Amino acid sequence: MDLLTIMDMPENMMKEVISKAIELKKEGNRNRRDLEGKVLISLYEKPSTRTRLSFETAIYNLGGRSIIMDFKSSQLSRGESMADTARVLSRYGDVISARLFKHETIEELAKWAEIPVINALTDREHPCQALADMQTIIEYGKEKGKLVYIGDAANNVANSLMLVAARYHMHVVLCCPAHFPPNERYVDAARKTGAKVEVVHEPIKAVKDADVIYTDVWVSMGMEAEAEERMKQFAPYQVNSKLLANAKPDCIVMHCLPAHRGAEITDEVLDGNNARAVWDQAENRMWAQEALLLKLLK
Repeated sequence: MDLLTIMDMPENMMKEVISKAIELKKEGNRNRRDLEGKVLISLYEKPSTRTRLSFETAIYNLGGRSIIMDFKSSQLSRGESMADTARVLSRYGDVISARLFKHETIEELAKWAEIPVINALTDREHPCQALADMQTIIEYGKEKGKLVYIGDAANNVANSLMLVAARYHMHVVLCCPAHFPPNERYVDAARKTGAKVEVVHEPIKAVKDADVIYTDVWVSMGMEAEAEERMKQFAPYQVNSKLLANAKPDCIVMHCLPAHRGAEITDEVLDGNNARAVWDQAENRMWAQEALLLKLLK
């Protein structure tokens, strides 16, 4: 079984993985042998910090091993097909995680791989991030509250997170410039869960009574040509103290990192008490990856 999108991930599996991640973190055992002898091959087309470290640490904590392969140092850089690469990787490892630019690439990888494939980020979704985010939201007791995603509500994190949050019946608000609307397909899918999902354009009104405020970079990798226009359009959507004052006092601020301080979020907020969850998010990537690997390999 693969994990390519939250869209196709069964709800019971999603909730089992998140519950297991919470359980693993409470146990705190980083010397398990559940996956002893198993090999994770991680394929990287894009740079990574948290994704790479969390997957490497997760498989190590479970007794397995990790092999890192990047496009530049492999035959992929010389034109070897993804189909041929997938078939070869399947003979060397037990599971593949892939961080890629195009979602179509991971679909091709999964089509030809004979072992499970995990989407470690594409331009369409970031399912592993969303699983860890929901784990964090539950740990802070906010899973029945109002989640406001502010900024680029059409990016991969927003797509995955709105689906996960909607399945827990959170009130989801996507706050973005009118010229940068969220993906309608994902909004429709989130609404079909029965959850309240809104798309709004006024930040101050959006965060009223918010339990969770989530933001991300305004210029994702591969969008550098749009940087100037995006910075201009998204400037009013910065998460700062003025905006935060309109949310609940105990509202948590989340960011998947890396953060562009002074752009989508200010130093004052990111270094403040409301944003302490950001660092829990980063840690929870490891626990969520452990739970996912256990689910796929055991």
